Amino acid sequence: MRVLLVEDEEVLAKTIRQALHADGFAVDLAFCGTEGLWAARQTRYDVVVLDIMLPGLNGYEVCRQLRASGVWTPVLMLTAKDGEFDEADAFDLGADDYLTKPFSFVVLVARLRALIRRGAPERPAVLTAGDLSLDP
Repeated sequence: MRVLLVEDEEVLAKTIRQALHADGFAVDLAFCGTEGLWAARQTRYDVVVLDIMLPGLNGYEVCRQLRASGVWTPVLMLTAKDGEFDEADAFDLGADDYLTKPFSFVVLVARLRALIRRGAPERPAVLTAGDLSLDP
């Protein structure tokens, strides 16, 4: 199970990576939004764990750009932002799950396994007839 963790707090990122590794996950790290977006577009991951408050591009923008470019890898937002509007924005931009810091590692692993079980959904093709396009 391959995970991309995009987290700017390096100590936290390395701690999560080490714990996930002990649970059988292969984890790549990115420490800013720009780096995370590039990695998610270049490599096939089973899931992306994405902080919101990142240098460069924030997590909302990373998620939005991934979805706009056709990358449907499941995204779990792992963030200190705990407001209901923050959570709603993340889901509206394409996130599949949301977990606030501080968090239970047991719950994080369970959520990652659930997202991986579901996998990346197949997206329907855009239907086109003449000048008319329909994206179901």
